[in-house]
Amino acid sequence: MDQLSLIQRIVVWVLPVIFAITVHEVAHGWVAKKYGDNTASSLGRLTLNPLKHIDLFGTIILPGLLLITGTGFIFGWAKPVPVDPRNFKNPLQDMAVVALAGPVSNILMALAWALVARLGVTIGAGTEAISHPLIYSGVAGISINLVLALINLLPIPPLDGSRILTGILPNYWAWQYNRLERFGFIILILLLYTKILNLILEYPLFFFQKVFFSIAGL
Repeated sequence: MDQLSLIQRIVVWVLPVIFAITVHEVAHGWVAKKYGDNTASSLGRLTLNPLKHIDLFGTIILPGLLLITGTGFIFGWAKPVPVDPRNFKNPLQDMAVVALAGPVSNILMALAWALVARLGVTIGAGTEAISHPLIYSGVAGISINLVLALINLLPIPPLDGSRILTGILPNYWAWQYNRLERFGFIILILLLYTKILNLILEYPLFFFQKVFFSIAGL
């Protein structure tokens, strides 16, 4: 994508980013409803309408800055879908499944975008006006969804990985561990600023990109 202008890159990335973040949150709410919590549903958050989920900084400003500055990968977040674990039969364990739904949805979307790119590759030369947008959007969709899945699996409260780990820990240690949540955003920004996050994600992202780009025929 290096040969694209900034405007072209924004056009290519905007839909994959919005869908990746929106579907991620809807997946949490949908699974929570299956486990007995209707909080997100009652607030109208089980919708793919991005306007219901957009967070000004996490959905627009941060991904935009990462795209412009070329940090190597792009991520963001939406307004969290509200979930009330008190409505679950087994709050910690059920919350772990609800948390896992977000990264799983991103993996499935990465697969869908790989098929979009594959369609562009199949159409091939002579139809660049159609094939190139499909390929570029597919590559962006694979990349953003893999990054979101991997970042959210990090065991940093309140990321999804911490909710999954909480479901495994004994109740006392789960409570102590989740006290770190007030520092979670600061930890994540420090990891990003010091490029430690790049080092953590570099190999797994490279591995999974190879798999999905192979599916895409790239």
